[in-house]
Amino acid sequence: MRIVLLGPPGSGKGTCAKIIGKLYNVPVITTGDMLRTAVTSDTPLGHTAKGYMDRGELVPDNLVNALVRDRLAQSDAVDGFILDGYPRSPNQAKALDKILRDTGKRLDHVIHVILEDSIIVDRLSKRRSCPRCGAIYHLANKPPSIENKCDVCATALIYRDDDKPEVITHRLEVYREKTQPLLDFYQQKGRIETIRGDLDLRELPAALKRLFE
Repeated sequence: MRIVLLGPPGSGKGTCAKIIGKLYNVPVITTGDMLRTAVTSDTPLGHTAKGYMDRGELVPDNLVNALVRDRLAQSDAVDGFILDGYPRSPNQAKALDKILRDTGKRLDHVIHVILEDSIIVDRLSKRRSCPRCGAIYHLANKPPSIENKCDVCATALIYRDDDKPEVITHRLEVYREKTQPLLDFYQQKGRIETIRGDLDLRELPAALKRLFE
């Protein structure tokens, strides 16, 4: 099961990735985790990537593609994977196709998690974070036991700037602008399957399984 998972921030994409990974025993591979692991391990590719990251620059496609090639060659990903955060462009999508083709494999599914902006804004704007231990709460779904206090360390919770409605709206606009060419690329190939990101958690595993039947 080789899957690319797409979706805007706050759509529920991460939850879908975890469920699929557990259902089919395949790793969830995110660009951020992959870069951090390569840097921490001080591999040649990681060392080069760190230079760009330290300067606040985007890691070039050819380097990201090489990191993906190395990651997909690891034993846990040989029989399948879920890519979250890669590819980000048609050029990266073409590179992924070549990486798989070179090993006699192919991408099985491209899943787009969809959700209206209004629901995403409402969902994300109710998050609260602990600045000390990093615990995350949600005023509707996972409120702290004591109002505005972290259950773990009793620190006052904060309302992060990137969880404010106007910032979330801008993030969604940027996401769609940058991701639309990739969606168009996969749509032209007839490879995109969609699932709503607000399905009840009890229904979600069965709904995801139906995509793969």
